[in-house]
Amino acid sequence: MLSAYKTIIKDFHSGKLPELNKREMQAPINSGKIIAIIGPRRAGKTYYLFQLIGELRNKISKEEIIYVNFEDERISNDVKDLQSILDAYYELYPNAAHAPYFFFDEIQNVAGWEKFVRRIYDTVTKNIFITGSSSKMLSNEIATTLRGRALSYELLPLSFREYLSFARVNGADKDSTKGRARLRREFNRFFKNGGFPECINYSDDLRTRTLQSYVDTMIYRDIVERYEVTNISALRYFIKKNIGNVGTKISFNKIFNELKSQGVKIAKNSIYDFFRYAEDSYLLFVVNMFSESLSVQTMNDKKVYCIDNGLANAASYKFSEDRGHLFENLVFMELKQRNIKSYYFQGKNECDFINQKNDKIHSIMQVTLKLDSGNKEREITGLLEALQRFKMKEGYILTENQQEKTVIGDKTIHVAPLWLWLLEN
Repeated sequence: MLSAYKTIIKDFHSGKLPELNKREMQAPINSGKIIAIIGPRRAGKTYYLFQLIGELRNKISKEEIIYVNFEDERISNDVKDLQSILDAYYELYPNAAHAPYFFFDEIQNVAGWEKFVRRIYDTVTKNIFITGSSSKMLSNEIATTLRGRALSYELLPLSFREYLSFARVNGADKDSTKGRARLRREFNRFFKNGGFPECINYSDDLRTRTLQSYVDTMIYRDIVERYEVTNISALRYFIKKNIGNVGTKISFNKIFNELKSQGVKIAKNSIYDFFRYAEDSYLLFVVNMFSESLSVQTMNDKKVYCIDNGLANAASYKFSEDRGHLFENLVFMELKQRNIKSYYFQGKNECDFINQKNDKIHSIMQVTLKLDSGNKEREITGLLEALQRFKMKEGYILTENQQEKTVIGDKTIHVAPLWLWLLEN
C-alpha cells in the first residue's frame, strides 16, 4: 500500500482542483478539532473538502495538504494499512517543516478508522478533516473514540438559495416583476427536481435515472451491506412505501401487518431497524409528535420525510401526484438545513411543524399549497391551538403564492409563499 499512497498523494499535488460553486456551510479550517462533514451520498461532501482545500492553498503550499478518498479502488480498506499514509507522506517529503492537513473522504469505509484518526490527532497534527455518509458518525464513533476532539457538520443537498447560486440566478431580485417571475420559475424546477448538485442541468430522463441509482446505492451499500440485511424484498417495500407517503403519519404496526398480508416473513423489530437504517443513510427521516414525555413520543405515530424532492419523485410515481406532500417535504428539509429540530403537534387539531432550536420553541407553522374555503378554517384553527399551547405570539402558513398578514386576538398569522421563505437567510 505504500507505493499506492505515494502515487495518490503525488497525483493530488500535481493536479488542479475542479471549478467549484461554494456552499453556504462554513466549517472552520483551523479550529484545533477534527472536522467531520457528514451527509448523504452525492450531496457534495467531496467538493466541499475541495472548497476548504482551495482556501488553504491560498495560504500554505499544496504539499502540506494530503487528500485521500477511501472509495478509490487502489486503496485497501484494512485499518492496518492506514499507517502507510503517514509513511508515504514522510518518504515523499522527509524535510516537511509543518504539521500537514489531512483530508479523509468517506473514511467510514475502513472499519476501525477512528482509532487511527485519534492517534494522528494526538501525535501528528490537529488539522484533520473527514467525511462520511453515515449519520452514526455524528453520534457513536465521534461521541466515544473521538470525544472532545471532533466537531460535526451536516452537508445536505442544495438549499433553494444554493440552487440559485449554482444556476447563476440572482436570488436577491425579489421585488421586480421580472425578478419574481424568474424566481418562481426556478422554484418550480427546484420543487420538482430537488437539490442534488450533479443533477441540476440534467435532462428529465437522465436526472430520473441518476436519482434512482442514488436510491439503489443507499439501499444496497449504505443499508444492506453495512447492516447485513438479508430480507431485501421487505426492505425495498418499506423504503418505497415510505418515500411515497412523506408528510403523512405512519404506523410501524400497519407496515408490519401489510407485509404479513403479502406473505412477507418479517419480525416486527425489523421494521424499527429499517427506520433506523434509513435515517442513518440519510434517505428517510422520522418526525415525532411533540410531547415532553419521550414515551408518548415513542408510542404515537410518526411522520416521515425524504432527503430530497427530486429523489422522492424519481423513486415513487405516487409522490409526483401529490404536490401537497412534496411541498411539506421541502419545508422539512429547509428546517433541517437551518439546524432546526421539528415535531408535529396533535391536540384537538393538528399543526404541521413545531420547530425547536437550542431546546426552545423557535417557530410554529402550517404548510398548504393554497388557503381556500375548503381548508382555511382547519389550517388556522390548528395553528392557533398550537400557538396557544406554546404561548407563542406569531405563526406562519407557507403557501404556493399567497401573502398576507392576519391578526386574530393577540396572535399574528403570517401567510407567505414558500419560495420567498426559502430565500430568507
